[in-house]
Amino acid sequence: MLMRTDPFRELDRLAQQLMGPRTWSRPSAMPMDAYRDGDRYVIAFDLPGIDPDALDIDVERNMLTVKAERRPLPRSENAQTELSERPLGVFSRQLVLADTLDTEHISADYEAGVLTLNIPIAERAKPRKISIRGTGDRKELDS
Repeated sequence: MLMRTDPFRELDRLAQQLMGPRTWSRPSAMPMDAYRDGDRYVIAFDLPGIDPDALDIDVERNMLTVKAERRPLPRSENAQTELSERPLGVFSRQLVLADTLDTEHISADYEAGVLTLNIPIAERAKPRKISIRGTGDRKELDS
């Protein structure tokens, strides 16, 4: 038998029962980290226990949407739940991406419960040198 000592966890569980399960129309947020690494932007989402087939990533214009669904594990009919703390249902996160990111070349990897998106910095947003012409470089026009 497992014992819990956190009294607020029971309140969270009760609130979830009253509000119903998370659905596509009422998803829960997912934790994430975002950082720039050289010429790419990296976003990592914590999604432990999610089947890769239950992940959905969309980009429309500059809006990135990540959805995931954690389904219950298969159990026998005789199984009785003693403790259930892992949230089930739908998780979602939307991010507005800057115009400086190349949304046409986003790559996604899912490993060890972490979904990692790599978004390249657009060529037009990378720093570049601007050459300066001196007055000696100009040609005089004859009138």
